[in-house]
Amino acid sequence: MPGWTVQEGRAVALPLENVDTDQLIPARFMSTPRSEGYGGFLLHDLRHDAEGQPDPDFPLNAPGAEAARILVTRRNFGAGSSREAAVYALVDAGFRVVIAPSFGDIFSSNAVNNGLLPAQLDAEAVETLLAACPCEMRVDLEAGTISAPGGAVGFTLDRVWRQKLMNGWDDIDLTLAHDSEIGAFAETRKRAQPWTWPA
Repeated sequence: MPGWTVQEGRAVALPLENVDTDQLIPARFMSTPRSEGYGGFLLHDLRHDAEGQPDPDFPLNAPGAEAARILVTRRNFGAGSSREAAVYALVDAGFRVVIAPSFGDIFSSNAVNNGLLPAQLDAEAVETLLAACPCEMRVDLEAGTISAPGGAVGFTLDRVWRQKLMNGWDDIDLTLAHDSEIGAFAETRKRAQPWTWPA
């Protein structure tokens, strides 16, 4: 997947707490091949009424929301099961950044491995951004800043996560980036303790 340093684009608000992975993509849609795309299933049961019609009052159904690249939401986003399909649904719908006060741990790891930034800000900063949405935002990985109408706010990100996002790497790519060091360690270990090495 391509890496990125800056994301600029429309941001939309999802002013809900505890949006879990079962809500992000209901299990009944997960038998669909990934090649067909999961974006249409994102938050399906929240976005539709009991008759299956789009709810016009739901933020992601608003005109222009389909072009959004940044989602601003409340605490405990992505909690629940470890289904990576929840991240697939967000990415396939076009999102590259989710901003919230807190995230599910497994969701965050899955997000980074798929090029999606889980940007954590304090609750007050998130509420300010929610009030500004919909709007244009700029997220800069290197600078660690989110710029919106009214100013910019900083966020912290694990150094390895930043490296993975900027290079478009998952865990395997990160390991392969250290191939020469791993090979050197293996050779040193083999010379020092040959009896531990398979014949």
